[in-house]
Amino acid sequence: MDESRNETPFRYGATLANELEERWQRTWEEAGAYRTLNPGDPGFDGGRPKFYCLDMFPYPSGAGLHVGHPLGYIATDIICRARRMQGYNVLHPMGWDAFGLPAEQYAVQTGVHPAVTTRKAIDTYRRQLKRFGFCYDWSREFATIDPQYYRWTQWIWLQCYGAWYDVEARRARPIAELEAELASGRRQADGQAWASLDAAARQAFLDRHRLAYLGEQTVNWCPKLGTVLANEEVIDGKSERGGYPVLRMPLRQWMFRITAYAERLLSDLDLVDWPDSTRTMQAEWIVRSDGAEIDFEVPGFGMLRVFTTRPDTLFGATYMVVAPEHPLVEAAIKAGGAGAAAVRDYATVSANRSDVDRQSDSKQKTGVDTGLRAVNPATGESIPVWTADYVLMGYGTGAIMAVPAHDERDFEFARTFGLAVRQVVEIPGMAFDGTGATSGHGVACNSSGKSCTIDGLDTTRAKAAIIEWLMTTGRGARRVNYKLRDWLFSRQRYWGEPFPIVYDEAGRHYPVSEGALPVLLPELADYKPIESDVPVPPLGKATAWVNTTAGEAGVDASILPPSTPVRRETNTMPGWAGSCWYYLRYCDPANGSRMLSNEAERYWLQSQRSDGSLHAGGVDLYVGGAEHAVLHLLYARFWHKVLFDLGHVGTPEPFGRLFHQGMLTAYAYQREDGSLVAVDQVEECDGAHHERGGGPVTQVIAKMSKSLRNVINPDDVIAEYGADTFRLYEMSMGPLEASKPWNTRDIAGVHRFLARAWRLAVDERTGALLLARQADPAIERLLHRTVHKVTGDIDRLAFNTAIASMIEFVNAATRPQEMKDPADGGLTHVQLERFVRLLAPFAPHAAEELWAKLGGSGLVVHAPWPIADPSMLVDDEVEIAVQVMGKVRARIMVPTKADAAEVESIALGHPDVLPHLAGKSPRKVIVVPGRMVNLVL
Repeated sequence: MDESRNETPFRYGATLANELEERWQRTWEEAGAYRTLNPGDPGFDGGRPKFYCLDMFPYPSGAGLHVGHPLGYIATDIICRARRMQGYNVLHPMGWDAFGLPAEQYAVQTGVHPAVTTRKAIDTYRRQLKRFGFCYDWSREFATIDPQYYRWTQWIWLQCYGAWYDVEARRARPIAELEAELASGRRQADGQAWASLDAAARQAFLDRHRLAYLGEQTVNWCPKLGTVLANEEVIDGKSERGGYPVLRMPLRQWMFRITAYAERLLSDLDLVDWPDSTRTMQAEWIVRSDGAEIDFEVPGFGMLRVFTTRPDTLFGATYMVVAPEHPLVEAAIKAGGAGAAAVRDYATVSANRSDVDRQSDSKQKTGVDTGLRAVNPATGESIPVWTADYVLMGYGTGAIMAVPAHDERDFEFARTFGLAVRQVVEIPGMAFDGTGATSGHGVACNSSGKSCTIDGLDTTRAKAAIIEWLMTTGRGARRVNYKLRDWLFSRQRYWGEPFPIVYDEAGRHYPVSEGALPVLLPELADYKPIESDVPVPPLGKATAWVNTTAGEAGVDASILPPSTPVRRETNTMPGWAGSCWYYLRYCDPANGSRMLSNEAERYWLQSQRSDGSLHAGGVDLYVGGAEHAVLHLLYARFWHKVLFDLGHVGTPEPFGRLFHQGMLTAYAYQREDGSLVAVDQVEECDGAHHERGGGPVTQVIAKMSKSLRNVINPDDVIAEYGADTFRLYEMSMGPLEASKPWNTRDIAGVHRFLARAWRLAVDERTGALLLARQADPAIERLLHRTVHKVTGDIDRLAFNTAIASMIEFVNAATRPQEMKDPADGGLTHVQLERFVRLLAPFAPHAAEELWAKLGGSGLVVHAPWPIADPSMLVDDEVEIAVQVMGKVRARIMVPTKADAAEVESIALGHPDVLPHLAGKSPRKVIVVPGRMVNLVL
């Protein structure tokens, strides 16, 4: 890349770039250039505005970074550098989402403790990120595996364990307040007086209301692998990995009552500045459904409750379907009867099918008549109750009223088993002929009974009428339901945060006191899952840790005597539990007594709008991949709202503005059958590509992956071009939010721009400054416009257009090759200072070197941001078209402030216009200011 260093020792090339970059990085670190003070620190200026910018927590893998990873990091670095120069206190931290399954799997294979491999991976990531010169405040760095960090993860879990959701107040409250209201008689426990309940019943009632609670979930347990599998990991009843038998079984696990927050999680999306696509995905995950709960009497077996969004079709419910796991199925089996054996066999088979298989529309409809009958409350008819595996116990009430005339799935089921079909809605343009279901809004028909009729009502009015009737007669109630399910928080893993909870010999659970946190993860001799027919997490091996006393475990003596034998929870929290709240800890990471101080929380999170009101979200800008658009953001919002309700944070949302950077792709090669070939297995000959030892392949764009060997290490690119060039290239590739292919050949163009900018200021032979004697007015005006453009583009995260405008400016300011005296062109000292400050967020190392050569005060990273003069942004002249008889004959420059008479005079005297007038005077002159003149002859 470099030419002869003897002739041009100060030419900007890879050698010089790497030397000055590493030197300035050492200087910044020694000077603490990016250390951010907190309220209460000496020198903290709380009068300055704040800017909290956050990158999504990276999970450090052993492979290190590839060139796609820094895309968002470069973007946030640019805006943070600009904000710091604009006078903001900038909080820009970095840390590590360090718990995770890959490290545990590696430990199983090698016996190396997950902490060792994780810390090694963190060291690699940190080294690579520092080489980019990012302005992170490394004094705030932490990893989720640090005990002093997950101490507070456990503390937040205890806050949820010790809280309940007050539906009337629409917020979480301490469970102690619920207990006090029950004791005072202000509330009753399921209709019973608190004083009438024994201690066990009281505790059971409180436990059913906790935000963190023990719930029973049906899981896919693989005895051979010793782990619970996701539905997608089970194929035809066997594990995807290894093909081992998988059992479906109920398992008591810790859950979060996130459904209590469903409406707030949905409605509060209006409070934040997020991409529409992300807000839509969140909404589609939650899904609000307005409808009714209806009770169907099952004589001899109580009531069967269903939820439906179409209560107006109640008269068309001709049968019921319950999930195979529904309690009514077990009751039917116990009751015996001719079909009991078939029901039992069907329930057993269904229990070992994954939810994915059961919900597949392509599968043949299966089901069994339970022999039970329900009474349709609208018609009084006795209708059969079936069990079928397409109904899941985890959704709604685990039961549906089937209206086959107006639901395609119900219709197919009814046709398969010869069940009745009754039309109850006439839908315009969709005649019902009994050969298929018709769905949609219309007018109720065949919907009259002894005490209720809705015939002739449109769907909206029919819904309202039937709900009113259900409520009046006690047969049902208006309900809002959500697709969102409660959050399963237990994992049968080793490498995760331990739960701060213990159990006595009777299985009752007790919290570890806050003063005893953190509950440390014990050491294990090996990390292999335990093979067993029932789930036994790896922590079960740490018997000395698991079996202890209440006092040793840290349970408060007021709720359990210290000598009481207890057993610790052997499940762990999910690996990403710590990433649900890490943005809070960054505000005050060294605080040993609180999650964060009130002062730090108020300053960094409670930003104000221009009208003085508080912004809904604490983090001013959150940047990360769209792959986290649903679950990570949803769970973080849930935790934040609980902490908000309990008074620990002051904003209802965690992230005010969200931005998703696009993905960097790379070239790969595809065979005719569509399969991909690794890059190093392809040869190019005469412009065509061939697989080694195979046939022709087509060059395509694909995601970077180790298997395709198209991953590019940023270390190699930096060594060849320098970090500043790397930064500029990735930001110039296109809009930040767009996915785009990496092309190493294009880097040279950006590098040439940086070299031209360098030559504007530095003599490549001597290293001396090159400055113009006097400012060129046109260049001065262009500089102001460039400052204005770049400033606005940074605010919009439009870095590609900001770089394009700087390239345009440098091209305009570059001295012609024939210029003998450099002082006749280029930039003056003052102009160069302004341009270097403008360049600094994008190419900080080169800018810092130029700033030092210019004799700038301090570091350029702390220099004030250049300000554009508004008067320089207005053109003195404007180009307008001149038409003669409707045809454009000339384009003329006229003063911006010229009146119509002046514009007319200039147009009539223009040499390109005169020949078309042929000596005639126009009959009419139409002047459109700033746009055109039309001469009519």
